[in-house]
Amino acid sequence: MKLFVATKAFILHNGKVLILRESKRYDDGSNPGQFDVPGGRVKPGQRFDESLLREIMEETGLDVKKIRPFHVDEWRPVVKGHQWQIVGTYFICTSESDEVKTSEDHDGFRWIDPKDYQDFNLIPNVRNAFKSFLSSDDFNKLY
Repeated sequence: MKLFVATKAFILHNGKVLILRESKRYDDGSNPGQFDVPGGRVKPGQRFDESLLREIMEETGLDVKKIRPFHVDEWRPVVKGHQWQIVGTYFICTSESDEVKTSEDHDGFRWIDPKDYQDFNLIPNVRNAFKSFLSSDDFNKLY
């Protein structure tokens, strides 16, 4: 089993959260057609906050302001026949822009009302993060 650390972003813009649809072209993908939030694995030697900002820029083209972490979770996908264990920290971020430029790893995006997350085909660990976000003090302050 391979173990990875990941950072994920709830990017907020005008009350909406950005979700990205995983493309079939994503080499390390295990959820084509399902929605996720921006983020990814931390590269060895890279700071987790730098990793978060790098992943957001690569996957969305957005320049964001990182606010703070709000949720930690783990998931265990099978990637190319190998079991992975990923421990991910979710961060609340804000963006002044809603102009997203997806990478080849994604083939679509949506800005959604966080209360409507159940209406979308989200990967399971992101559903847990939305539940956590909706019950957080951050959600109550922002909405």
